[in-house]
Amino acid sequence: MGSRQNSSIRRIIVSGYYGFRNSGDEAVLKSILNALREAGESLGMTIQPVVLSADPASTTKMYGCEAVPRMSPSVLLREIRRCDGLISGGGSLLQDATGWKSVPYYTGVLKLAQMLGKPTFIYSQGVGPVNRRWLFAPIRSVMRRSRYVSVRDDGSAALLASMGVPRQRIEVVSDPVMGLPLPDHSTASSAAAGEDADGLPVVGVSLRHWRKDGADLERAAEALAELAKRRAVRLRFLPFHTPDDAETSSIVMRRLEALGTGVSRIELATPDDDPQQMLLEVSRCDMLFGMRLHALIYSANQRVPMLGLSYDPKIDQFLKRLGLAAVGTTERLEPTAFADRAEALLDDPEGWRSEHREAIDRLKREAQRPAQQIADLLR
Repeated sequence: MGSRQNSSIRRIIVSGYYGFRNSGDEAVLKSILNALREAGESLGMTIQPVVLSADPASTTKMYGCEAVPRMSPSVLLREIRRCDGLISGGGSLLQDATGWKSVPYYTGVLKLAQMLGKPTFIYSQGVGPVNRRWLFAPIRSVMRRSRYVSVRDDGSAALLASMGVPRQRIEVVSDPVMGLPLPDHSTASSAAAGEDADGLPVVGVSLRHWRKDGADLERAAEALAELAKRRAVRLRFLPFHTPDDAETSSIVMRRLEALGTGVSRIELATPDDDPQQMLLEVSRCDMLFGMRLHALIYSANQRVPMLGLSYDPKIDQFLKRLGLAAVGTTERLEPTAFADRAEALLDDPEGWRSEHREAIDRLKREAQRPAQQIADLLR
């Protein structure tokens, strides 16, 4: 490992989808940094992270850590040579559903570190889908050579095993964001405070653009309109990836206005880029209807009853770990069934919390496991 004037300091590169203004991925980073700090301190060791970011200045400002450009080969080579190890952290990094280029990038970063003799660690990743079989080989190679491999669900573990990664080397944990705390009182935004003074239950809504024809958003609008016609609610749209999700939310909001929602209110939240502020927004909801994975994870984190809309297996995998099933998919969502389930959650939120308390507590404990394992290996 790299030399240090203070042998209790470990310099660790953190690779992931950071600096893109995606609340879920930023929450992953925040959670990893918090967990690493705490795990290091418990062992009398200081872990100094260096984040590979699309916007290093923003990352440094937000998290107070060093950040460097993720796409600069010379910077990447320099930093890996200086580091004591590299973490490939969280999120759905190894998949080809959104394009094939992400797999070569993230495995390439890992491979470079391994070639330079640095230990690599896989931190609670969601793996797949990987439909191009030629991508199996680079994934298998870097996983086999990593000192520690953890994934966030059984489906990811099964996929890696099918690629030839020994199953006994893969630890299934939860998403790091299950361990993310609310902001402290000094940094908590008051933007949403007091806005529910009218007494309406707040239904958080997190949608993303998926189908090119927009039929999934049309179905979501019809389902929300059915609920809003049955009872007065506050439909609060939560954009997890700006500006895309804000634009998507606006489309659905306009459709809701056309469909009519009685005395229900419709609004768009505007939290800043800090993921803890979005976590605070979710905590203020009475229930959440989510398509974004991390909207559902935020909801579980804060024990907010949820309904998930599935567009990807990762949604179903997460819901399954809570003992839940999606209320619909991007191909099918019945307004009546949605409204029935939403009303049940609004009528008995404590029943939902009681039923899923044990599963949520387990996921919260698991969220700390990778950092503890990595800190112990670095020591």
